[in-house]
Amino acid sequence: MSETKSYKKNSKGRLEVICGSMFSGKTEELIKRIKRVEFTNQNYIVFKPKTDSRNPDNKIISHAKNEISAKIITKPKEILTLAANYDVIGIDEAQFFNDTLTNVCNELANNGHRVIVAGLDMDYKGIPFGPIPHLMACAEEVTKVHAICVETGELASYSYRKKTNNDLVMIGEKEEYEPLSRKEFVKKMNVRAKNK
Repeated sequence: MSETKSYKKNSKGRLEVICGSMFSGKTEELIKRIKRVEFTNQNYIVFKPKTDSRNPDNKIISHAKNEISAKIITKPKEILTLAANYDVIGIDEAQFFNDTLTNVCNELANNGHRVIVAGLDMDYKGIPFGPIPHLMACAEEVTKVHAICVETGELASYSYRKKTNNDLVMIGEKEEYEPLSRKEFVKKMNVRAKNK
């Protein structure tokens, strides 16, 4: 039996997912939940994918400039070994991991860990992104956060890519992306399709 499987057999694990568009406060919410853990007797560890190169290697930083230490990993399976002795496990930018992340998170939660995952729920085309939809289906709690549409001031659920780059993953900030409401996202995507 692995260390993870034998960990806290009698405790109740759980999976929490924080999702939304870019600039919606996903990382901010993850940091807030992790910082609350600092006031308990629980220990925690936070992970981020190597793909996300926007911040220093050992940190995640929100758009509001709050930060917390994090370990870079390339594959979800690494979490099982590195997090075995932690009560709470945070994972940021989860959309960049492959679908094995769902199994890893479920195994951790099944074995008594609290797992908090943050990530984009849709890609730049408005299509469900990576493992996030599966994680949402398995989670005890899903929090969908929203940005503000730059065109209308309404709630924004979509991350519109300003550049016509067809790569699924394109790391960027406000120069490359803007949050839009459904109406504005559909309008801009239709204009882009006509101009092809």
